[in-house]
Amino acid sequence: MRRLLVIASTMILFDVAFYSAIAPLLPDYVDELGLSKAEAGILSAAYAAGTLLASLPAGLLASRAGPRRTVLAGLAALGLSSVAFGFGHDVALLDAARFSQGVAGALIWSGALTWLITMTPPERRGSVIGTALGTAVAGALIGPALGALAAEIGTEIVFSAVLAISGAFGVLAWRTPESEPPERQSIVEVAAAISTRPVLVATAFVAVPSLMFGVGEVLVPLRIDNLGGGYGVIAAAFVVAAGIEAALAPVSGRYSDRVGRRRPFVTGLAIAALGMLGIGAAQHVGVVVAGLLVASLGAGLCFAPALTMLTETTESGPLQEGLAAGLSNMAWAAGQVVGGIAGGAAAGLAGYAAPCVAVAVVLLLTGVYALRRELPGSAAAAIAG
Repeated sequence: MRRLLVIASTMILFDVAFYSAIAPLLPDYVDELGLSKAEAGILSAAYAAGTLLASLPAGLLASRAGPRRTVLAGLAALGLSSVAFGFGHDVALLDAARFSQGVAGALIWSGALTWLITMTPPERRGSVIGTALGTAVAGALIGPALGALAAEIGTEIVFSAVLAISGAFGVLAWRTPESEPPERQSIVEVAAAISTRPVLVATAFVAVPSLMFGVGEVLVPLRIDNLGGGYGVIAAAFVVAAGIEAALAPVSGRYSDRVGRRRPFVTGLAIAALGMLGIGAAQHVGVVVAGLLVASLGAGLCFAPALTMLTETTESGPLQEGLAAGLSNMAWAAGQVVGGIAGGAAAGLAGYAAPCVAVAVVLLLTGVYALRRELPGSAAAAIAG
């Protein structure tokens, strides 16, 4: 079991690291390929778009073909698409490669989490899954540094290495004992489970903070570059931001167990809105970075309660574990896609401030809704209602 946990956790870290490596590279692609802000948003969001479309199919594949085969398919796809991205010098190829990376990420996440869930006794699942998910934040810490390295020595070298690393993980996964596939669910059963109001609301509570990050991952690097910052400033800003979120997320989760999901969730949304307003108004690199750090502080407070609400809501229904993991991926990816594409397009039409203000309004309205309504999730509603 420990071997599986280490392998699954490291694969998740690996996937997230190369997802988040785009931030320091984005200004170069804008300059070299003549991309508009909208096109930069599409490039940034293409990964999340692949994850969005593939999350539930990946969960279904894990439940039918088994988690190991799902993971192996994801690793192969990630390695090949990363090589294409590294050598890409055309925006259409880069978009397609990054989209394929997102599909691969959905396969790796769904397969690895389903594998862990089916091999772990129920009384230990919370701590095991928490350990695996915690490594995702470590990947977000490493990713910007990898992006800065790729900007210095070449994307061909850095992203070609992904193929070799994927192959090594594939060998380890192949030699790891397979778990029994979980009980199958039909498409009709899945659709009925995820279309209920509590599940939709809980999914929206995860998607809204993700919307903020989708906007921030496009506009913050471009704004820092526009104001005279370089790769190092962009990478350092995102590394510190991820560190803040990593430090606060477990604290916020434990706090929400004691006082309910509502208080840390709403507080986090309000702080994140303040950070987005700061980014929108910034005329200096330091203010942009400060706004990003404040937004990450808010995210660290609100993400854990939001994910807990979604987990509690799906656990109280018939949704199978692998598909529940897929739904979490979908919620994250939907916010990233909409934020990245719409944020870049809005910035191109109306300047940097407009999308930042719009996201701040959405965050605040979501907080008001959470204050006035019963929260989804049986435990959350009981504690916070």
